[in-house]
Amino acid sequence: MMRGRAVSIAAWAVLSLLAVIVAARAHYTADLSAFLPSAPSHAQRLLVEQLRDGLASRLILVDIEGADVPTRARLSRALAARLRSAADFRSVMNGEAIGLAPDREFIFAHRYALSERVTAGRFAGDGLKSAVADSLDALASPTGLLARDLFVRDPTGETLQILSQLDLADSQPRAVDGIWVSGDERRALLVAETRAAGSDSDAQQRAVEAISSAFAAARTEMRAGAAAPAVLQVTGPGVFAAEARTTIQHEAVRLSLLSSALIAAFLLVVYRSLRALLYGLLPVASGALAGVAAVALGFGVVHGVTLGFGVTLIGEAVDYSVYLFIQARHGPAGSGGQPTWTATLWPTIRLGMLTSICGFGSLLPSAFPGLAQLGLYSIAGLVAAGLVTRFVLPQLLPRDLAVTAAVPLGRAIARALAPIRTVRVLLWLLPVVAGIALVANRDRLWNHDLSALSPVPAALQSLDGELRTDLGAPDVRTLIVLTGKEPETVLQAAEALREPLDSLIARGVLAGYRSPARFLPSAATQALRRASLPPRAALAASLESAVAGLPVHAQRLRPFLDDVEVARSARVIHRADLEGTSFAAGVDALLVRHGDSWNVLLPLTAPRAGPDASTIDAGLVRQAVRPTRTPGVEATVLDLKQESNALYAGYLSEALRLSAAGFTAIIVLLLASLRSVAGVARVVGPLLLAVLVVMGGFALAGHALTILHLIGLLLVVAIGSNYALFFERESPDADPDAAARVLASLLIANTTTVIAFGVLALSRVPVLAALGSTVAPGTLLALVFSAAFARDRPMPRGAG
Repeated sequence: MMRGRAVSIAAWAVLSLLAVIVAARAHYTADLSAFLPSAPSHAQRLLVEQLRDGLASRLILVDIEGADVPTRARLSRALAARLRSAADFRSVMNGEAIGLAPDREFIFAHRYALSERVTAGRFAGDGLKSAVADSLDALASPTGLLARDLFVRDPTGETLQILSQLDLADSQPRAVDGIWVSGDERRALLVAETRAAGSDSDAQQRAVEAISSAFAAARTEMRAGAAAPAVLQVTGPGVFAAEARTTIQHEAVRLSLLSSALIAAFLLVVYRSLRALLYGLLPVASGALAGVAAVALGFGVVHGVTLGFGVTLIGEAVDYSVYLFIQARHGPAGSGGQPTWTATLWPTIRLGMLTSICGFGSLLPSAFPGLAQLGLYSIAGLVAAGLVTRFVLPQLLPRDLAVTAAVPLGRAIARALAPIRTVRVLLWLLPVVAGIALVANRDRLWNHDLSALSPVPAALQSLDGELRTDLGAPDVRTLIVLTGKEPETVLQAAEALREPLDSLIARGVLAGYRSPARFLPSAATQALRRASLPPRAALAASLESAVAGLPVHAQRLRPFLDDVEVARSARVIHRADLEGTSFAAGVDALLVRHGDSWNVLLPLTAPRAGPDASTIDAGLVRQAVRPTRTPGVEATVLDLKQESNALYAGYLSEALRLSAAGFTAIIVLLLASLRSVAGVARVVGPLLLAVLVVMGGFALAGHALTILHLIGLLLVVAIGSNYALFFERESPDADPDAAARVLASLLIANTTTVIAFGVLALSRVPVLAALGSTVAPGTLLALVFSAAFARDRPMPRGAG
């Protein structure tokens, strides 16, 4: 026996040490895209890619408010200058014409390959005459100085045409003194693009901190000149990711510590022994370690929500030690042929644990890693906690350990139950009312909006929309994705969409769009434009005719003839030729390789004014795009909100099916163990009633359920089954106080669960609050229904 005791303790110690090592070396994340499906449809795959790595995920929108207009402008310039030298950012734009010389040189050198107006008709006859006349008119316009410098070499105005293309594509915001401002001029605006993907929460956090530090330094330098304090605000997917991670981490730690402290204080009052409290927490700690280690080994990453889910182990795992301490007896009082812990209590606890495993096991085959993580964490944690309670804890407990307050408490509970049982028919009113509420609200019962799970404050989301409108930034909601095997084919597909998208702009459906083909035309298009350039002799003859009657001599335009001749034999522009320009970052963000495929992204900008301001009708975009097809290229109009909600709806639907499968497994397990249909009904009935009443309560409150409420309902069944099984089991114990101990242990176990999840219900993270607000009342109701509808048994001695 001593050897078995040593083996149990040694095995537990070794496994705990290994779990600590795995947990310490695990990678932790709070990226909510980790809860996206592992095997999505094509549209869902594109959605996942955009959420994790897309252009929108890299943009941080910056807003400077307060102070006066000149101070905000100086702060904008100082902040932008600091950020441009920071390694975290690919580009920083605030309206300043800084670093544009390489861009202009590139545009000028490759103007005949980049201009969308280059056709054969433009360089002959009336086309050439009209182009030269337009350029002469431009000399008197606000761009006249630039046009005058370019005219001799670019009399057809291709350089200005390309600049016009880019202005249309970027939908530039309002500028005052060369600095972007909001429509009401109360804000100075900047856009920073990070080098790291939006899914890299660490890098996004560093970028946000770099912006804050740079702003603080710039404001400190200018403090003497500021009439009022300036305020910095930042938004964007990366900011949201960093905000979510910080919130989740803070809440998971804060609430776990708070619930642990409250439970420890409660148990200390009940046990009246610090030793008993410390021993009782061993299964909880062991289960938490085992859960983290299992998820780290199984998934390679542990999500912050999964850690927050660890409080569920406090709620159930601590119950095991409560049952052991109160219902089992140690020392001389437990000897003399009395039933042992192994024979009387462990079978019931084991069956309750197995029902929980059936419930959470249904999550393991989910296509959504988030659900599968929660399932694996719970199963590993509960198994570890149960095994420690069965094989380790009894070996460690002192023989004189006893909870003397249990029997009086149990008798008091029995006295309280007596009148409840006489009127228990009235308890049926609760599920009846709940059922009516569910039927009345059946169409609004479930929330299919993924944003319901977001921990980002609504005020920050609203600010993001305002800044995006002021900046004319690409809409993070709607974009066109072109997918093909070669970059050449997807670029050609992007070029084919120019006409239908320009038509949507003319109709006011769009304000603009971005395309990598503006900076890097396909090789086929470049070849076609080069072929449109006539030989020198033909162009010279056309030029003589074109300038006839115009205030310019053909002889002055000889540099134009030279440049066209060079362009006719120029090589194709490749991505490498863009290095040193801002176009390189634009192409890299919009022409992306994923595995064996290439994607071209065309972010769309919503109109700023009119009845459809700040919104894009994805249906109209699909209608415009559908007729334009390029062989070998698949075009998808991606409405990120619509797709994410559809993704979440599938997430929820699958979880409901798996939960039904888990519940079926629980029924089968109980039938095999209890071998009585009536007994199974007495165990499962109270649990179903508790679930029904909780769902009805949410319906009455007008609160739609999310995926985490569903997991909470699973927990109600998992934890509540322990209560129902104890009421159902036939105890061979001859001790007249045994029933009192059962009642006391169930109330104490239930109280610890209600404390743990009641605290969780106060969380600022919706996914954690949903768990708490579901499980706390649900487990309490499970105990009440189990006690009220249990078979009538002799009352504990002293209860009458």
